Amino acid sequence: MLTVHHLNDSRAQKTIWLLEELGLPYDLVPYQRHQVTMMAPPALKALHPVGKSPMIEDEGRIVIESGAITEHIIERHGDGRLAPVPGTDAHERYRQWLYYAVSSGMNPIMIKVYARAFGLDGSPIDEAANVELAKALAYLDDALADGPFLLGEDFSAADIQMSFIPEIAQTLMPIDAYTHIVTWLDRLHGRPAFRQSIDRGGDYRLAGKAGLREPVA
Repeated sequence: MLTVHHLNDSRAQKTIWLLEELGLPYDLVPYQRHQVTMMAPPALKALHPVGKSPMIEDEGRIVIESGAITEHIIERHGDGRLAPVPGTDAHERYRQWLYYAVSSGMNPIMIKVYARAFGLDGSPIDEAANVELAKALAYLDDALADGPFLLGEDFSAADIQMSFIPEIAQTLMPIDAYTHIVTWLDRLHGRPAFRQSIDRGGDYRLAGKAGLREPVA
């Protein structure tokens, strides 16, 4: 059985959500961030030198990095679900979204997070990150204009993986102008498996009210 090492308010929620969508059994080991530094606890480093979440165990093998974890689960346990057929144009688009979510789409967010942590809000590097983050959100918003999901009519693991970008972006800047993104997030957060991931993994504050075990009216 898969084991998910789950750090609160992290990409690990996406791993739990993916498993719930697939209906796969798993064990969950919860961890809490340090209340001051917001960093992962030392216990995770005892499992892997990187010491970060998400992290899964599968038949004695440790897998880290959310994109690699998503591919691992889909390829080994997905039975053809939540991903297009390999070798197709749709699969190329799918794979690009998986990588974009942890690279170009995430880079300006990390710059802004560190700028805020070191009191550099409004600095030149923070403003440069604002420009790049706006480009990333516009790119995602345009991609959602032609369908309810990133691959058109078909919900996939790419939607799960990419949802983290606007979820964390909205803690750093307004995203209401990106109407396709806002509608898409509402659609994703309304999925039963998303709800189940919150019930299992605990509050996920990046999703706002939708990410609470007991939603606020």
